[in-house]
Amino acid sequence: MSTSNSPEPIQTPEGPAFEGRLLDRPDEDVVDQGPAFDIRTLMTRRTLLGVGAAGVGAVALAACSDGSSSSVATTPASSSASSTTAVTDLPDAEIPDETAGPYPADGSNGPDVLEESGIVRSDIRSSIGADAPVDGVPLEFSITVTDMANDDAPFENVAVYAWHCNAEGLYSMYSEGVEDETWLRGVQVADADGTVSFTSIVPACYTGRWPHIHFEVYPSVEDITDSENAIATSQIAIPEDVCNAVFALDAYEGSSENLSQVTLESDNVFGDDAGASQLATMSGDVDSGYIASLTARVDTTTEPTGGNAPMGGGPGGEGGMGAPGGEPPAGDAPAGGAPAATSGSAA
Repeated sequence: MSTSNSPEPIQTPEGPAFEGRLLDRPDEDVVDQGPAFDIRTLMTRRTLLGVGAAGVGAVALAACSDGSSSSVATTPASSSASSTTAVTDLPDAEIPDETAGPYPADGSNGPDVLEESGIVRSDIRSSIGADAPVDGVPLEFSITVTDMANDDAPFENVAVYAWHCNAEGLYSMYSEGVEDETWLRGVQVADADGTVSFTSIVPACYTGRWPHIHFEVYPSVEDITDSENAIATSQIAIPEDVCNAVFALDAYEGSSENLSQVTLESDNVFGDDAGASQLATMSGDVDSGYIASLTARVDTTTEPTGGNAPMGGGPGGEGGMGAPGGEPPAGDAPAGGAPAATSGSAA
């Protein structure tokens, strides 16, 4: 039976359909068809809106024309819509492949948010289907993906899955007490410029790791239901000056102390180059929030080497800020609760 908030499908000889497309899961509500169906619905609506806009533009041009010739050429409405912006200031190399850590929720070690309808979203501050956002300093972050195998052209239509911890250092779906939450996880599809954008908060710093945001790049949104389809797995590093300002707030209690015990050079993910190719460009302040951006060059001719760690509890267990020893290293995560003590992590 459909829920009161779910749109009703149309019954066809081939089965139930919505907006002209057969349901992927005919026995479930329209809102529970999964992310691939969600994005196809979105793309269909965008196409219709584009056609409508082009039609309105054509009518307007015809109405304004007096039928005489003109020396000024008129550009069709569709031309501007298909134009792309060249990516400048490219990093020197491909985005480094990194571990996805013990808390990816991509199905590789148990929990799988990528099967949930509603995961394709830009505002990730609340759990899917909920209205209450998590506490923290606002952060708008974008990732621009380029295709190195195609002269670094914008990698349009790739899907990017991003996730990170909250202001207490907890990961939804894993950390004790928030196993049923899905906040700070979401998927976006790259636009014509190869860019995806998310509305979130600045993540905390827990013991053993520099503050970071995880992300995986998939060839398309249809591929996100299998983590092995990822063509890149990496992390974004938060600049130190932003961390110092944000972690002075009460909501980030414990983060300043944890940050004092790690550097970009000592971090076991960013330490190879001190985060040179993964450090976000950021602007803003703690009052109005921050804007962050990163360019990720992806080479599809190379074999991805990023991987996932076995399932483990959230950083710091119930406390969240790394007590007693921070997030477990890749391959050595306990079954739950507080992670075992370690001087570093790959999460």
